[in-house]
Amino acid sequence: MLQPRRTKFRKQHRGKMKGVSNRGSALAFGDFGLKAVDASWVTSRQIESGRRAITGYVQRGGQVWIRIFPDKPVSSRPAETRMGGGKGAVDHWVAPVRRGRIIYEIADVSEAAAREALRRAGAKFPMAVKIVSRADEL
Repeated sequence: MLQPRRTKFRKQHRGKMKGVSNRGSALAFGDFGLKAVDASWVTSRQIESGRRAITGYVQRGGQVWIRIFPDKPVSSRPAETRMGGGKGAVDHWVAPVRRGRIIYEIADVSEAAAREALRRAGAKFPMAVKIVSRADEL
């Protein structure tokens, strides 16, 4: 799973995900990409699951870039614990993804294979996604 090697602070506030993503909203490396239509937290497990779906479908073909990184710690308290006693320990890591953010990019595969691989990866996420291509951006 992806997670930072070290952070300045152990725990973070939840924060807001309003608005549209300006950074990371255009294809930078590949020919096809998976773009977020809604905002959501994406866990490191979901990112890895999507990556495996893509690489498993293209089978040693093409290149894949992951454009998001889970750098936000999410804490949770143990089950059946009373209120109080402070904030819980870090449970997992998430990447806050806003609308318009590119999640994956893929190159060096046919259009049909790229679209099917990205469709399979998109099924792993808690929000709606769409497939974009370089031809769409021109």
